[in-house]
Amino acid sequence: MDVGRHVTDQRSPELGPAITAIDHLVVLVSDLPAAVTAYQTLLGRMPAWHGSDDGAESVLFTLDNMSLELMAPAGSGDTAERIRNAVKLQGEGFASLCFRVSDAARMYRRLDRLGLQPDPVAEVERHDKQSGAALKWRRTRAATALTRGVRLFFLELAAERPRSGAVAAAPIKAMDHLVISTADPERAAALYGARLGLDMVLDRLHHEWGRLMCFRCGDHTLEVVHRPVAGSDAEHDKLWGISWRVDDLDAARARLVQAGVTVTEPRAGRKPGTRVATVRSGSCHIPTLLVQMLR
Repeated sequence: MDVGRHVTDQRSPELGPAITAIDHLVVLVSDLPAAVTAYQTLLGRMPAWHGSDDGAESVLFTLDNMSLELMAPAGSGDTAERIRNAVKLQGEGFASLCFRVSDAARMYRRLDRLGLQPDPVAEVERHDKQSGAALKWRRTRAATALTRGVRLFFLELAAERPRSGAVAAAPIKAMDHLVISTADPERAAALYGARLGLDMVLDRLHHEWGRLMCFRCGDHTLEVVHRPVAGSDAEHDKLWGISWRVDDLDAARARLVQAGVTVTEPRAGRKPGTRVATVRSGSCHIPTLLVQMLR
């Protein structure tokens, strides 16, 4: 008898999928007002939340299917110094991937049973600096040393966040996909598929751009990309790039170009039935793509 297979098939229902979506992404920046201005221009939307806590100040943009959190150091505490050091060593960019879960306690048990050494579930409450409105959630986090260097949080929200209203024509509607770069596709696939329970919908090898694996996560796609590069870090993956959905790519591009953002000419996307354009500036150094789904 294959003992390993037998144990896998007989595991508790609590080990079933508990992730429902990508909740939000955290981007570390050194100059929060400048980053907020850049993303208000890029997204064509106003911030929905502005808070501070324990040495960090953050602003949230909340779209139809996720939030983007811009975070900067505030003051001189330990957290502020950690953020400054991270930006100094790694530059501005993604810091954390936060999944939405239906039950944080259940997710904690899954992570614990799979050996990902989760933090105890914490109850969190934050307040908007302007309105005083409260946001509450429960969260846990997997040990970063066991998630190939990517900081993974798991959040159960008490209520939906306020949305970011449009402030320009042709605003960004939602996130389409997030790209993670890996030097070890087999281990990355095991983490996001077998261990976290995301559904792999594509595994393709291409002679020009390497291996591409796609995992469905609610309304999002998590793309794990392996591009063989000499000297790459075999032990650590990287949150690399993001793709935003737009209804009208030409109008969105025209708006951004008029605002001084560099955007390439539209072209056919790799996914059939899509048009895309690459944003070359104004994204806090995060590789960024605009995507239009053709009807």
